[in-house]
Amino acid sequence: MTATIAPEGLSEAEAAQRARGGRANVPVRGSSRTTLRILRTTVFSFYNNVLFVIGIALLGLGRYSDALVSVGLGIINAALAAFQELRARRALDRLQLLAREPVTVVRDGASRTIAPADVVEGDLLALRTGDQIVVDGPVVGTDGAVLEVDESLLTGEADPVPKAVGEELLSGSSMASGEGWQRAEAVGVASHAGRLTVAARADTTDQTPLQWRIDLVVRLVILLVLLMSGAILAQALLDGSTVLRFVQTSAVLSGLVPYGLFFLIAVAYAVGAARIAGRGALVQQTNAVEALSRVDVICTDKTGTLTSGRLSLVRVAPAGTASEERARTLLGTFARSVRAPNATTAALAADATLPGGSTDRVTEEVEFRSSLRWSGVVLEDRPVVLGAPATLAPHLTDPHEVVDGLLREARAHAEQGLRVLLLACGPEGAGLHAGDGRAALPALSAQALVVLGDELREGVTEVLAGLAAEGVATKVISGDDPVTVAALARRAGLAGEAIGGPELAALTPERFDEAVDTFAVFGRIAPEQKEQIVDALRRRGRQVAMLGDGVNDARALKRAQVGVAMRSGSAVTRDVADIVLLDDSFTTLPPARTEGRRIVAGVGSSMYLFLCRVVTQMLVILIVTLLGLGFPYTPTQVGLTLFTVGLPTFFLTMWARPVVVAEDLLVSLARFVLPVGILTAGFGAAIYACLYELVRRGLSQPDLPAATYSLFEQYTGLRYGVDADFVTASATLGAQSGLSMFVSVASIALILFLEPPARIFTAWAPVSPDRRPAWLALGLFVALVVVLIVPTTRNYFGLTAPDPPVVYAVVPTVVVWFVVLSLVLRHRILERVLGLSPPRR
Repeated sequence: MTATIAPEGLSEAEAAQRARGGRANVPVRGSSRTTLRILRTTVFSFYNNVLFVIGIALLGLGRYSDALVSVGLGIINAALAAFQELRARRALDRLQLLAREPVTVVRDGASRTIAPADVVEGDLLALRTGDQIVVDGPVVGTDGAVLEVDESLLTGEADPVPKAVGEELLSGSSMASGEGWQRAEAVGVASHAGRLTVAARADTTDQTPLQWRIDLVVRLVILLVLLMSGAILAQALLDGSTVLRFVQTSAVLSGLVPYGLFFLIAVAYAVGAARIAGRGALVQQTNAVEALSRVDVICTDKTGTLTSGRLSLVRVAPAGTASEERARTLLGTFARSVRAPNATTAALAADATLPGGSTDRVTEEVEFRSSLRWSGVVLEDRPVVLGAPATLAPHLTDPHEVVDGLLREARAHAEQGLRVLLLACGPEGAGLHAGDGRAALPALSAQALVVLGDELREGVTEVLAGLAAEGVATKVISGDDPVTVAALARRAGLAGEAIGGPELAALTPERFDEAVDTFAVFGRIAPEQKEQIVDALRRRGRQVAMLGDGVNDARALKRAQVGVAMRSGSAVTRDVADIVLLDDSFTTLPPARTEGRRIVAGVGSSMYLFLCRVVTQMLVILIVTLLGLGFPYTPTQVGLTLFTVGLPTFFLTMWARPVVVAEDLLVSLARFVLPVGILTAGFGAAIYACLYELVRRGLSQPDLPAATYSLFEQYTGLRYGVDADFVTASATLGAQSGLSMFVSVASIALILFLEPPARIFTAWAPVSPDRRPAWLALGLFVALVVVLIVPTTRNYFGLTAPDPPVVYAVVPTVVVWFVVLSLVLRHRILERVLGLSPPRR
């Protein structure tokens, strides 16, 4: 073939003018979220701003402890959220599909080397074997041979694609063989690589079901708190409350929002990521482990994902009367003697079962090209060829029945997803090139069919079987022929119908969605169709995980709820993935799903405690306020929840067992939280009212026995004979102390309801095999007693000493509360009263 004349390139002046006009191959920069936007949404959210205002006001009034309790956790949450968002943005900003090696352009009639970013629209680029293509544009000249381009990074197709003059080259692909010239037409963001980079950098993080439920609950609580706050603070203004009391009330009301749930789930995600890191997975998106446990469909690429990308020898089938031993020796010698090995010859050369060693007696060689579909060498003056049976068949001199039999056997193996090649020899003295230098086949004699198979990754079959047992469907999506993909899927233990990309493209949107739901194997799929398949599954309410390794998988990974990449895959795919399998092993997926279920169970248990505290405090505040008995909490008293709720939820999350939750979390929460909150608030408000009235009367009625005055003076330090305001404040303090003690003990007891150490506590859950929660409850109770006894800690939390009146009120009430709550939970009394209990059959 005659080489085409090299076309002319731009002049330096033209290139500079086009660069100034914004027509240069400038890399994609930045992501969709700025630092200011991230800080505004994470640190300076509406709720955080309210906390900051309250904290500043408390600091200004000298209430440093109240400020720390009210604002501290909000600041920690905001800092964690901002850190995670900024880290994710930096990772996306680093994404670049193209390498930065210099390229050669023709300017002013001479070749010169420049950076890829300096290429401009209209430039003429010189391409050689191994070069990466950095812009989109047509082939405008060659060295005489058809160019072969490796598009596997973009399409997943392993075989090089021939490109003639006039055909389009895409940025991100690379030169497999040949030399030529390309005209730059689409550069920068407009190029194929630029568009892929923009799509990969898009912020597409999905909320998991657990995050959505937590967000919903918190928003509902915020709404209720705002309604309560408006009424209570308006009443406080009308009553002429001091600025300090007004700010403290605001702090308590804002503290009702269970903001600690966000901190807790962040910790749970971090611990889950650390645990599966030891199993060979790198978690790059914090919620990915939990999201993986919710997945009910896994979409996976074939080459490099289900398979290792390596070939293995399945069989050497001698042709006709040929000797198998001789054929195997010839095949081993051929594979180890080629000077330009490819994936096939490398796999054969590494096979220890093939005899034959390398030789330096190779006098002629034709390397494999997809346009030829064969390769060959001349060994000791005799041609040896390995290629596609259909390509070599016209050159065979064997009897027709032998050739027909070989072709039939080759088709049978191909239908099983295997790759079949024909090993053949030419006569002595023959060559592999024609007179004009082009590769040409001589007359050949068939020696053997060489059957090769894609090597499945270790553990794939077992993992997919386990996922199927859990109700998780698997769909294989590949750019290869549907028959080949279906055969490989069967080898992996997957059953199902196959469909091709062109057939999918011809369907209406409704039929497309039906086909995606019906078929399990998809072949000849274009990269954009992978994304469409994921979208179709999501439209049908499926939770999708996408596994891939090439750039052609990147957009589908971004669209799925969970994107999983192989470490051996492309850098872009690894960077956009939520999870990277460091050992390229499917066996990491089951432990990751187990860890996700552990997170769901742990955070679910913690939500019980958080919301019980919220509902209890809200109802107590409403009851006490309506009764006109002051305000039942101070910010530091609410701080006790750090020990009675904060610490238990942390440890319960860490100790959770991986269980499959059958009931919807919100329904389960309502069944537990409502009766617990109502009963605890009712008993707590009763204690508050009794102690409030008892203290008030004891300080304001002179006709009471002197023993009463002595009792209160001895154990509370309050004095008789003061004004009415001090009497009210003293009554409030005594009632607050009793209420805080009761609610704290009840909160600790709830741990035993959630993780019962014995049958007496099994009103809600069966006996737990884990004894750590029971020891935790005991330890927290001892810590509470210490807080009440030690004057320093007692004063910090704004409590009075545990005097006999308070103890006599709290202890019996806790016992009665425990008995009543056990009955209500065990027999679902509240559900029956409200008519929510399911009908009996």
